[in-house]
Amino acid sequence: MMDLLDVLFSAGLWAAVLRIATPLILGTLGELLCERAGILNLGIEGIMTFGAMIGWLAVYNGADLWTGMLVAALSGAAFGLLHSLLTVSFGLSQHVSGLGITLFASSLAYYLFRLLVPVVGIPPKILSFQPLNVPGLSDLPFIGPALFTQTAPTYVAMLLAVLMGWVIFRTPLGLAIRMTGETPHAAEAQGINPTAVRYGAVTVGSALMATGGAFLTLSAFDSFIPTMVQGRGWICIALVVFATWRPGRALIGALLFAFFDAFQIRLQTMLTGAIPYQLFLMMPYVLSIAALAATARRARVPQALMQPYRRGER
Repeated sequence: MMDLLDVLFSAGLWAAVLRIATPLILGTLGELLCERAGILNLGIEGIMTFGAMIGWLAVYNGADLWTGMLVAALSGAAFGLLHSLLTVSFGLSQHVSGLGITLFASSLAYYLFRLLVPVVGIPPKILSFQPLNVPGLSDLPFIGPALFTQTAPTYVAMLLAVLMGWVIFRTPLGLAIRMTGETPHAAEAQGINPTAVRYGAVTVGSALMATGGAFLTLSAFDSFIPTMVQGRGWICIALVVFATWRPGRALIGALLFAFFDAFQIRLQTMLTGAIPYQLFLMMPYVLSIAALAATARRARVPQALMQPYRRGER
């Protein structure tokens, strides 16, 4: 029992929670923005994978780390434009388009990686983002090592969650996004162009997804592995529902899943051999499903989500 409490109150656990949560925060915010405008983006898994690869590849070829993040964001925006073209302009199935983009982006990432990087036994490495030392805060007992020894993208992700919450619920732009996701024809009657809003939301949202993937290769790790996203994109889609399409709750949901994940890793170390490790690996997903089931019934889905919009039609 004391060992369990030691784990729960260790700074290392909570530092790991923030690190694990960062790509989930970015991916969830991106998906939330898309869905708030009425577009389901199931391409998130592939977009995160491609963002992880292209951001790493840019740095591997001499770019600085922030340029790598920017390259990843631009690649995500390109996939967002493709998804918008298929679903907004052509009115195709958002499910089919999203799954197609996931398959296309994931395959393209692996192909380009094998084409441009020499085949070696150990994946090449880069110098990734280093933890920041915040003067006066990093040296605080417990809080310092837990909260103030993260890399810069982690703090950016947290600020983005706050910023998106303010934009969506406190600005005219956020009102336009919410109206487009609820009743696009009413938005049109108010002089808003729902097509432009959906294009913009999906493009920016997809860029955020790609930066979430880039965090894995440029901050959490220092190399690219084609399977490294490991279903985080699908978790982000579930977290949007858990958050009831609110950025603040999305931040909490990402931290909650990250806590389960970080905690199970430490439980594996404590109980080595006593319990099959597969049970620990499934624990964060089982607990996330339970949390999702508890909140999904009360979730209010944007009314126009997955509904094509055609100007002038009712």
